[in-house]
Amino acid sequence: MAMTEPVLLRRIPSHPWGDPADRKYVDYDTHCKTGGYEGLKKALDIEPKDLIDEVKASELRGRGGAGFSAGLKWSFLPEVDGEQRFLAVNADESEPGTFKDRVLMDYDPHLLYEGIAICMRACHLDTAYIYIRGEYHETYYTLERARQEAYANKIFGDSSIMGQINGRKPHVYIHRGAGAYVCGEETGLLESLEGKRGWPRIKPPFPALKGAFGRPTVINNVETLAVLGDIVTKGSDWFRSLGRASSFGEKAPGSYGPKLFGISGHVNRPGVYEEELGVKMSDLIENHAQGVRNGKKYKAAIPGGVAMGFLGADQFDAELDFDCGRKYNVLGLGTAGVILMDEDTSIVSATRNIVHFFMHESCGQCTPCREGSAWVYKILCRMEEGEGTMKDIDLLDELAQSMGAMPGTTICGLADGTNWAVKTAIAKFRAEFEACCRPSQVNVNVATV
Repeated sequence: MAMTEPVLLRRIPSHPWGDPADRKYVDYDTHCKTGGYEGLKKALDIEPKDLIDEVKASELRGRGGAGFSAGLKWSFLPEVDGEQRFLAVNADESEPGTFKDRVLMDYDPHLLYEGIAICMRACHLDTAYIYIRGEYHETYYTLERARQEAYANKIFGDSSIMGQINGRKPHVYIHRGAGAYVCGEETGLLESLEGKRGWPRIKPPFPALKGAFGRPTVINNVETLAVLGDIVTKGSDWFRSLGRASSFGEKAPGSYGPKLFGISGHVNRPGVYEEELGVKMSDLIENHAQGVRNGKKYKAAIPGGVAMGFLGADQFDAELDFDCGRKYNVLGLGTAGVILMDEDTSIVSATRNIVHFFMHESCGQCTPCREGSAWVYKILCRMEEGEGTMKDIDLLDELAQSMGAMPGTTICGLADGTNWAVKTAIAKFRAEFEACCRPSQVNVNVATV
């Protein structure tokens, strides 16, 4: 499976269609000359409900990690009551190994602004906030430059071509985060956006009913919004012509459309590459990333940011779609930020490094996450130093199984990053953990007769 031409990266030179050294900022005029904002112009002649139905028909799933249906999420919004309704764009991108959204925002930000405008029209949203990662300093200024161009050309603002939404002129603002990973979680993002401490909310209520400032809110990822213009202009059938149906039957949601894959780790050519969902990881590594670095052999990989857990040594040909979690015993596709590890990588050390990240980024609200991640980290450090025991392996697995949103012990999924990293590492590379441990010994006094 290979794309014949890029969709999201068509204005951003990228292998195999162009040289990344030729990348430059695509301004409003250049964007429009190459078909930009045609989707928005077409959307203005379509009823908002029909726009939502078209996105639902495309089966577009969120590109931020969870893979939830974008159109279905939009349909959860309540009836319009004339009060403010918000769009929160998740541009936080704090997941280690993930840098795909940054490429879009750095070089073709109007692709995002067109998607924002289409979403605002479809869902009757009058105010949008782009919540951008605090460390993306240059990206922020690029987004602001494009925002001013969009205002000058009446995409947003008092003279917007969209007219009034809920009796208000549509406006877009950029909000800079302060560098907290947990604010990538949608309700943590909303708390931070409101000027509060950035930690997740208990749900329900869900953001669609009570989100930013207590009002109905749609939260979408940058890449999710960026493809909306093409869905409107080319149709849902075109979108479903890319990607694949689910491996688990017709009733299961498919994995359709183009997808950006960020590849890093022990490869010869790291970068962001565009392919259809369902591409084999081996194809991405061999054809796009030019193989494993220094002629080494593949050992393991993380399919979509470190929270997803490990793909094993026998899973080099894993198909990267939204079914990969169930097929390969990982949390899921996540952000499609593939991190490859060669034969010299210590899985124990890699796991310890991942757990340290989640321990550091825990907001502290939930005890299993706050305390459990610290305990797991200490045990892994002990193992790495050769001071672990065989009992520690079972203890690690037990701790991992009891922390996270999926076991139901935490509010958000941050602890699941610790959970899946540990349990997939042990399940697929147990011998490495055993090699770091001393046999457990229990002294027993035996009475002599």
